[in-house]
Amino acid sequence: MDLGIRNKNALITGSSKGLGRESALALAKEGVNIILCARGIDDLENTKNEIGKLDVNVSSYQCDISNISELNNLIDKINKDVGDIDILVNNVGGSLGTSDLLNSKIEDFQKVMDANLWSAVTLMKLVVPKMQKNKWGRVINISSIYGREFGGTAPYMTAKAAMIASTKHLAMTIAKDGVTVNSIAPGSILFPGGSWDRFIKNNSDETVSEFIERNLPMGKFGWPEPIGAAVTFLSSMQADLITGACINIDGGQSHNLF
Repeated sequence: MDLGIRNKNALITGSSKGLGRESALALAKEGVNIILCARGIDDLENTKNEIGKLDVNVSSYQCDISNISELNNLIDKINKDVGDIDILVNNVGGSLGTSDLLNSKIEDFQKVMDANLWSAVTLMKLVVPKMQKNKWGRVINISSIYGREFGGTAPYMTAKAAMIASTKHLAMTIAKDGVTVNSIAPGSILFPGGSWDRFIKNNSDETVSEFIERNLPMGKFGWPEPIGAAVTFLSSMQADLITGACINIDGGQSHNLF
């Protein structure tokens, strides 16, 4: 299947490892030029070198996306160095606080909202107007199944639900402009250095087995490649009619019907 996105430019935040890295690799394999962005310089350079072997243009920017004040300069620099951003993947996220809203600190809410929501909203405000002018663009926001149903910490669930809502709102308001906006809701995805990797390392085999038995119908954690494949398809010309959607990729883990 020809996805029709060769030589498009894609910015993927949090793309030095995990879901962001896999999304960047999957897009690069379809001939998309990749713009990496992450905090850790070593992982960033390693991923840049890996993608550089795929015969696409790749650039990298060290940036803390949760620091909203940095984002104007980041986008200005990318536009000057690379050109217009055709595909935006908001992947940066993180969790703090507790499952109990009353015992979660306001500071935790602020930090989680900055990382998961405000960074994505700010980047959409900076990038989407040029997409509208060009009459083509793709935005994919990485949310969570815990943005669609109860689960996770109170700040995380709040931020991810708000991300899905902002995705839907933007998608509806710019649907006539050739720009689609969608979100993906991963379940428990295992990759080195991720939260589920830490969960396995910090808990007994019995605790991990009980979690899998209780929560994961496939009997195992998810893995990053299906996320990258979904990001790539939603970025493609073949997905022209998909906008405002939130797609679960969770091996049946979530319980919601819609």
